[in-house]
Amino acid sequence: MARAHDSRQTVPDTPGTGSDDDGVIRRRPLRGRHVEETVEVAVPVRTAYNQWTQFKTFRRFSTAVLAVEQPKPTVTVWTIGYGPLRRRFAVEIVEQDPDAYLAWRGLEQRPSHQGEVEFRPTASGGTAVTVRMLLEPRGAAKVLTGSSGAARLTGRLVRRELGNFKRFIEGLGEEGGAWRGTIRNGRVQHDHPEPPRSRVAQWPVG
Repeated sequence: MARAHDSRQTVPDTPGTGSDDDGVIRRRPLRGRHVEETVEVAVPVRTAYNQWTQFKTFRRFSTAVLAVEQPKPTVTVWTIGYGPLRRRFAVEIVEQDPDAYLAWRGLEQRPSHQGEVEFRPTASGGTAVTVRMLLEPRGAAKVLTGSSGAARLTGRLVRRELGNFKRFIEGLGEEGGAWRGTIRNGRVQHDHPEPPRSRVAQWPVG
């Protein structure tokens, strides 16, 4: 059964991480009433994470995702469909920690959404994959999507897609690719930043 969680804490609108005065990174909880679903997959955390972040392969197991484009590391464009209905929208990845966590927010205006997925090792050597989603409707849609019925429907969809992912990755047994980058506040973090360019002219020698 779908679980709806109500977070009353005063936190920024965007999910992800925050840094306290001591410099320790702490994840921010999703604000408001959100749906949460978890599935355990029988592969190691690294395998589950690597496959999940191969977004273009979602259409191979998802019953709703028709196509995914990734114009840059922090932006994906999704085309989803149910029967004759089609919808295309862009998503920004705001936080990403390899083998641990990914948070995103929709770039569309109405209705918008945000969410996060967390990867945790289990005692059996598998991975617990938890997805949390929060819809942010506008206008009349706010009344509809704010109802318990909408939360149950969203929860069912998330649970079904997690089950599809479980069957897919366990059938493969290994990931089909990997991107091991870290993202903070929508920006890719580079382990070895380029040194500043010298302003002194470099004259040819020899």
